[in-house]
Amino acid sequence: MTFGDHLDTAIRAHPVRHVRICADRSAALFLVEPDSCGGGERIVKDTYGTHTVELPAGDMALYPSAGLHRVAPITRGSRVASLFWIQSMIRDDAQRTVLCDLNMAIVRLTNRRPRSRRSSA
Repeated sequence: MTFGDHLDTAIRAHPVRHVRICADRSAALFLVEPDSCGGGERIVKDTYGTHTVELPAGDMALYPSAGLHRVAPITRGSRVASLFWIQSMIRDDAQRTVLCDLNMAIVRLTNRRPRSRRSSA
């Protein structure tokens, strides 16, 4: 089995609540160890290049739904994963990136502060 280059559908219908959600992020939770089968790697293409994702059971890959990705052919055994999509409160990917960058800057600045000053703030 394989799944060629594709983007995840931007708008998804919720099967129970009968509402639509915007799929901003895609997630793949890996349920079997990579060495239990051959192939089946998730290959994600983004602005930083092409990345092969093959994680241990229990680990999850999170990537933009609008990013081109595929699943390499499975050559032996079965690759089992749970796939789902996440809707953000911020629709625009560029704005989400700015918020993420700002949050990471806050984390770095907080970690630079001496511990005694952190606990009193």
